[in-house]
Amino acid sequence: MVETEARNRWINRDVMGLALNRFLSDMGHEAGTSILPLFLTGMGAPPFALGVIEAVSDALSSFTKLSGGWLGDRVARRLPWATLGYVLTGVTTGLYALADTWPAILAARAVGWAGRGLRSPLHDAMLADAVPPEVRGRAFGLDEAADTAGAVAGPLVALAFVAALSDLRPAPASYRLVFWLAAVPGLLAAIALVSLVREKDRVAADGLTLRGSLEALPLPFRRYLVGVGIFGAGDFSHTLLILRATQLLSATQPDRAGEIAIQLYTLHNVLYAAGSYPVGVLADRFGKRGPLVGAYILAAVMNLLLIVAFPSILLLGVIFAIGGTVYASQQSLERAIAADLVPVAVRSTGFGALATVNGIGDFVSSLVVGALWTAFSPAAGFAFSLALSIAGAIAIALALRSRTDRQGQHQEQMSE
Repeated sequence: MVETEARNRWINRDVMGLALNRFLSDMGHEAGTSILPLFLTGMGAPPFALGVIEAVSDALSSFTKLSGGWLGDRVARRLPWATLGYVLTGVTTGLYALADTWPAILAARAVGWAGRGLRSPLHDAMLADAVPPEVRGRAFGLDEAADTAGAVAGPLVALAFVAALSDLRPAPASYRLVFWLAAVPGLLAAIALVSLVREKDRVAADGLTLRGSLEALPLPFRRYLVGVGIFGAGDFSHTLLILRATQLLSATQPDRAGEIAIQLYTLHNVLYAAGSYPVGVLADRFGKRGPLVGAYILAAVMNLLLIVAFPSILLLGVIFAIGGTVYASQQSLERAIAADLVPVAVRSTGFGALATVNGIGDFVSSLVVGALWTAFSPAAGFAFSLALSIAGAIAIALALRSRTDRQGQHQEQMSE
């Protein structure tokens, strides 16, 4: 009876406000990101400039995620700090329009991504507080679906504006206008957060240092982070799927290889967005451990198929579909399980630690897979990812041997 009531009241103002907030924010910064390479090329920036911008920004984001998580446990109200993070990302996206050199874009991007890192664990902690433990899977699933929908909508809107403006002004000027327009959803994301989300009263952990907060994270959660980290070290950016598909299809359809690869990646993102919420519902009903382990195993299957792949649109479609399903499960469930494993007093720090582990994993995986691909063959890179996907699945299965759903509910009751 209690479980039924919880499922009936999980969609509340806070959940919807946080989902709208994430949709708008991703729509804004992805709109800016999608045309950034074209803008850099137009100003004559060297090819490595984009790599430097992304690497520095991602590294700073990972660092501030840990700091933001610790801050979230030390303050009585997380909402103002999260709002600051969203404002920074929105404003700096618009500031790309003022840049005349790529270092200026690097500076704006770094500040914006620092804001992104600050807000991420705060957002997740407020979402975990907004719903009962037994329905966290669907709440995080909806949140992830909103994020992905924004990531799909942003580039489409940006390209539509560029196309509409192309007859009115030269490309560099139209890109600058799109950057200003892309700042609008980012600022609306901050407004949605302030106007819709009602943060619960909580007691701040004033005396905890960052080290103390990390040491307060329970052992089961640390074991869980090990599994997430092992998997993440092989979980390369799925944009590499576009490159692999283009290479394979160039042998049979050289004129359409890139176009088909982008279409397949669109399928990937659609399944990512559409699958996040259903995965959360299933996890709430049957447990979160099995679906997450299954997602890691699916990633191993995807890598195996990439190793043996040949120029077949059908086979590549299956690979991209598996990739989207893996993302839908992984991104939703990793955060929901973290909320179950971490006590309320250091929950925000836990989310920051999870985000940092994932950020480091993203950096390592894409670097190693890319290096093996270049030095040996694509199969060597995907074999590395395959091995770590299997190892991560085993580590997660062992770390979550006890039911995280019950553990999360018990911790919630103890904190009340």
